[in-house]
Amino acid sequence: MHIMEGFLPLHWAVIWWILAIPCLIFGIIQLKKILASDREALPLLGVTGGFIFILSSLKLPSVTGSCSHPTGTGLSAVCFGPWITSVICAIVLLFQSLFLAHGGLSVLGANIVSMGIVGPLAGWGIYRALRDTGVNMYFTVFLACAIADLCTYIVTSLELALAYPAEVGGFLSSFALFMGIFAITQIPLAIVEGIVLALVFKYIVQLRPEILIRLNVFPDEKIRAAGSDA
Repeated sequence: MHIMEGFLPLHWAVIWWILAIPCLIFGIIQLKKILASDREALPLLGVTGGFIFILSSLKLPSVTGSCSHPTGTGLSAVCFGPWITSVICAIVLLFQSLFLAHGGLSVLGANIVSMGIVGPLAGWGIYRALRDTGVNMYFTVFLACAIADLCTYIVTSLELALAYPAEVGGFLSSFALFMGIFAITQIPLAIVEGIVLALVFKYIVQLRPEILIRLNVFPDEKIRAAGSDA
């Protein structure tokens, strides 16, 4: 969910910006290194960024009266890592806030932290834990994408609860309330997103496995075996 313009108190908006900026700087440095060493990674970067933009632009009504959307960040986190993904997300969120009325500029830091940093970092952690194991490669991508989606909404709930603790029960009560609002819709949505992006990854493996091998996304033997099975 994109937190709307002006919804967070100013001091919380500033805090999330302070947390986001160092991650973005590090991401820009990593992005420059990849583009300098392998220009052929640029189309894959465009594909993963395109999915972030398209999926996160889909405003879906929630059964709890709010709205929700996929994030699309897991695929980028698997292919390029969480910090480059944070830069891609920042660009997407900026464009959406300016032209699509999704989110806002003052709360952009908070939206970057939830969707562009913590979500991708969680998905990347799952991917790294399973990358060199016997777990199926596509199932690994599925889990990474689904977890990235879910963790985005956990952090969004955290941000809202910190800004607006309940009069009775304080932060914990407010956090549980916001989690309940999002979870009912987001859990099945995260599962669907994981399936869709795993299928997209399978298509990339079939079409351009050499890029994934150069980026060391998965061990060579896994990618070559998956490509030959197709």
